[in-house]
Amino acid sequence: MSTQEIELIVQPMTINNLDAVLSNEMEAYSHPWSKGIFLDCLQSGYHCNVLYTQEKAVGHSVLMTVVNEAHLLNITIAPCFQGQGLGCYLLDVLIEHAKHLNATTMFLEVRESNHTAIALYQRAGFNEVGIRKNYYPLAKGRENAVLMALPLTSGG
Repeated sequence: MSTQEIELIVQPMTINNLDAVLSNEMEAYSHPWSKGIFLDCLQSGYHCNVLYTQEKAVGHSVLMTVVNEAHLLNITIAPCFQGQGLGCYLLDVLIEHAKHLNATTMFLEVRESNHTAIALYQRAGFNEVGIRKNYYPLAKGRENAVLMALPLTSGG
């Protein structure tokens, strides 16, 4: 199933849809964000979205903007909906929103071992700009993060 075959709706994340967000987050990650982290993001005024298809929350995102920079803090698609272009769709929505806010660059960190996500970001135009050593927790030890950036303006 492709994104052209299903209706996708992006709505603001609220306390009312936080249970669905947390469910997807816990399914998708070995070290998921807590309810408190999402509440902090909502309270801080970050751009928090939930992606719906057929009235089911299938993904979510958190984008922080500061001055002319956007930082993608979280983008998640429920595991049973991955591989259908939903991550690409949600990323495109976030990029357009960052441009609308006059951000000139979007940054993100991704696990060094997450080759699927790295490929998604590269297809969207992101480039590796650094490594954050021991950034992510593992069951035993830590994993590096790849720091990626996307220029959002022609001169960016």
